[in-house]
Amino acid sequence: MDFTRVSYPVPHIARGRQLLATHPELRALSGPTPSTAAWVVGLVAMNITLAVMLAHTAWYVWVPVSYIVIATADHALWVLIHETTHNLVFRKPWLNKWVALIANLPMLLPAAISFSRYHLLHHRHLGDPEMDAGVPGETEARIVGESSLLKTMWIAFQSLVQGVIRPNRVDAPLVDGWTIVNAVFQFASMGLLIAVFGLGPIKCLLVGVFFALGLHPLGGRWVQEHTQTVPGQETYSYYGPLNRVAFNIGYHNEHHDLISVPWSKLPDVRRIAPEFYDPLYSYASLTRLLLRFCTDRQLTLYSYIVRTTRRKDARAAAPVAPSQAVLE
Repeated sequence: MDFTRVSYPVPHIARGRQLLATHPELRALSGPTPSTAAWVVGLVAMNITLAVMLAHTAWYVWVPVSYIVIATADHALWVLIHETTHNLVFRKPWLNKWVALIANLPMLLPAAISFSRYHLLHHRHLGDPEMDAGVPGETEARIVGESSLLKTMWIAFQSLVQGVIRPNRVDAPLVDGWTIVNAVFQFASMGLLIAVFGLGPIKCLLVGVFFALGLHPLGGRWVQEHTQTVPGQETYSYYGPLNRVAFNIGYHNEHHDLISVPWSKLPDVRRIAPEFYDPLYSYASLTRLLLRFCTDRQLTLYSYIVRTTRRKDARAAAPVAPSQAVLE
């Protein structure tokens, strides 16, 4: 088995230009949405309050609530951290970073700033194994292989895969002053929570953050976004109902094409330019996709389009015509 290896440019660049040339009114959708900060504060307050209230309840009470409510809200908060990465909450970058630090609070460990830096590299170097932490590594793909059990475990431990394993492979300095601020703010806040309420709330938050990135209906997103299920298409959108609790993160082609459009207006991109998105393969159910990934031996971590690395072959790769770069 091997990845699908290509040398043509990221198709989103060409399609984004075509979108704006064909529909210049799309430019009006760009820009920050300050009300997103209110969602962040509300979801963080809800998760921490629930964790405190459930701290001393029976496991059959706090576990289901942590899975259904806290994990779903944590996933939503990751999406809103993603918004801050693109400065789509406020115009000033430093304000976006503070919103990200607040959104990080229920996640127990500092991760918001590191995620932001990795995510920007993901956009800039989509499919480059050396620079895109979204690409499964060769060793990772080989170990997981076709096994349904190992693919299920891979989904379950996405927090470990994305937080520990993948960053070690990316060839870029990713520690700066904001990373340190993130760590100090997070550990000080968690220390205060433990000092006031004890360790009880931590178990609820831990279950929430573990399942937010793992075996959860929203966990199908890790397969949906870039796992190749149609030859030649490397990014996929999801248009089902879970977008309502995940701030439209399913509109993934739309986001990659026009990264300056906030979550609240991504559906408008598809509505205004259906001729660009209707021909692309998309999903209506993340749960069905997750089950397919775990059981279909033909769908593995090798089902991914990767590009020649920028250091070795990218400069020598022959450019392709725009029509070849745009998914049809």
